[in-house]
Amino acid sequence: MRILISADMEGATGVTWPDDVLPGASQWERCRSLFTSDVNAAVLGFYDGGADEVIVNEAHWTMRNLLLEQLDERAQLLTGRHKALSMVEGVQHGDVDGIAFVGYHAGAGMEGVLAHTYLANQITGVWLNDVPASEGLLNAHVVAEFGVPVVLVTGDDVACEDALGYAPEALKVAVKDHVSRYAAVCRTPARTAADIRAAAKEAASLAVRHEPVRGGPFTVAVEFDAEHLAMAATVVPGVERIGQRKVAYTSETMYEGIRAFKAVTTIVSAAVEEQYG
Repeated sequence: MRILISADMEGATGVTWPDDVLPGASQWERCRSLFTSDVNAAVLGFYDGGADEVIVNEAHWTMRNLLLEQLDERAQLLTGRHKALSMVEGVQHGDVDGIAFVGYHAGAGMEGVLAHTYLANQITGVWLNDVPASEGLLNAHVVAEFGVPVVLVTGDDVACEDALGYAPEALKVAVKDHVSRYAAVCRTPARTAADIRAAAKEAASLAVRHEPVRGGPFTVAVEFDAEHLAMAATVVPGVERIGQRKVAYTSETMYEGIRAFKAVTTIVSAAVEEQYG
């Protein structure tokens, strides 16, 4: 049994505001340990449940936040940026039996602690075939095309509720309860580690590959907070404006769709100036 963990940071234990997750910010170093604790608890739980191999794919910001020296020595860490499938890199090789979304969060325009989709602020909404889409929803459609089930989701209570829509059978662990975008009622690391480990152990039984799901075509619509960002996004072939601040494109597979989404967000990031972004 081979498990892939996609590890994001905004949904980690104790994380509530930008300084907790921005590399070099005042609280980031402290929160790296909290983030690593959540991931390590999932690693331990999957091994408790019979996993033979666990690989962790860093999925937050620079993708260099987890502390390798704190992980269970049986695990492997894929760290660094510019990966073909970004947050779910590794799922495409045909040897993953189940995937866990650890530290996930709600999508842009939704309630939830540090809610966003890929970009922290410039994106105000994403829709997949007219359904509001979080990173979890987008990634769940990607992994389904490779026959890999989502078996565990951790994050705030809103992220867990969101996961009911894209991974109803997966185990969910809320490490904090949403109060506002920058506030939450947080459980302690000792408690969340125990909860995640127990859930991962149970989730291991769900790690059974299935037939690839071909659900396309997929139409992705993205709304930005400024008109010029919509214009910039149309540099990507196939992306068309459907409103003053909104663009859309259609892909036959979600593999193509998520890669196009990455291209759009990369172009848009480059179009933001320090002032009057």
